[in-house]
Amino acid sequence: MTDKLPQADDGRDIWMAVAVSLFAGIAFYFSTKATLHDLDYTNQIASALLHGHLGLQEKPPEWLNEMIPWQGKYYSAFPLGAVLSMLPVALLQEVGLIRSFPGHLLAALIAGLCAYFFFQLAKAFEGADGSPFRQILLALFPIFGTWTWCNLGFGGAWQIALGLGLLGQAAALYFTLVRPLPFLAGAFFTLAFGNRTELLITLPLYLYLFWRQPEGQQGAAVSSPPQAGNAIGLGYLKRRFRTTSRMLIRFISLPAILALLTAVYNFARFHSIFDFGYIHIPEVAQEPWYEHGLFSINAIPWNMYTMLFQGYESLAYFPYIRPNGFGCSIFLASPFLALLFRQGGRYKMVAWVAICLLTLVLWLHGNPGSWQFSYRYAMILLPWMFVLLTGNGPQKISVPEVSLFALSVAINAIATWQFLWTDEIQP
Repeated sequence: MTDKLPQADDGRDIWMAVAVSLFAGIAFYFSTKATLHDLDYTNQIASALLHGHLGLQEKPPEWLNEMIPWQGKYYSAFPLGAVLSMLPVALLQEVGLIRSFPGHLLAALIAGLCAYFFFQLAKAFEGADGSPFRQILLALFPIFGTWTWCNLGFGGAWQIALGLGLLGQAAALYFTLVRPLPFLAGAFFTLAFGNRTELLITLPLYLYLFWRQPEGQQGAAVSSPPQAGNAIGLGYLKRRFRTTSRMLIRFISLPAILALLTAVYNFARFHSIFDFGYIHIPEVAQEPWYEHGLFSINAIPWNMYTMLFQGYESLAYFPYIRPNGFGCSIFLASPFLALLFRQGGRYKMVAWVAICLLTLVLWLHGNPGSWQFSYRYAMILLPWMFVLLTGNGPQKISVPEVSLFALSVAINAIATWQFLWTDEIQP
């Protein structure tokens, strides 16, 4: 595949993108059951915010056992961005339009919106000569061909936050690489890192991608090449610098505001701008995997094994194997990811840097993710993996791609059925 620039959608295929989105959302909704929707930590705190409180005033239900008792109130370890994301839900509850946390519907909505942006990315990267079937396949892959299907389907606050991190990144990449709109890209990046704080480390990569945008995409003021002569060339560089700087400022404005508010939020609760409260969850500090702290190089071997090498459990009866409820290799869960290592792709280097940085942060965390299918934290890697898969493959669909896609969907369909619809796998 040639390393040509992605082309923005001209509007003719918008209905196809909407159709793919609707299909993904509806299919996700009817194929999942939000068994953890009662674990609505972010929604609880969002409701408290509406009444002017940073935490709950009364003891929460016993199933919300990760609420943090602190100085007479009960707080959540979720970052402020995840709480703010649930304010619309809390408002609907406040006016009586909904009663319980709609984790099932939210998960399906996230799945549908992710499919929309992934399709738009695939369409833009492959251009008019690309295969529509391949573009649809690629758009559906991150949702139905990976551990996202099962884990997001649980519908709890932790899973919804991961889903919003996935959605925010997909949209941010679209408004960075395809239709450069810095403020919108920054808004979706804010949604992403607001729900998964570790995504903040990818900020320099977005800034780099904006900085290297072709001149014509940065505005007419710098669309003409520099003319001969040092004075004219210097003037061109100054105009280019001013225009690009404005783009970067528009991108970082909302992330900077949320980062500042998060620091204030943390300080108001735990008297430290860096304390999100996770270590204060009852009994967490006594758990053996946090012996060296929440983040430690000692956690790398366990996380690495879980994410890359852990296999399935064996059974004496059909189907003879089943996934462990505490993790398995992402490549066993999604064989399609074997295509990551093909040659080519315009943004290959940037994507691999993002994947490596985020993976290192995930591996430093003391716990690989607790109850899950495969390695749920790796959901945040999927947008960058998608950039690789879209950029390094042929424009026309290939037999290996179809075969690996079908196998990946089958594996995740079975896992989703086993985890969400049966009693075969229980915590």
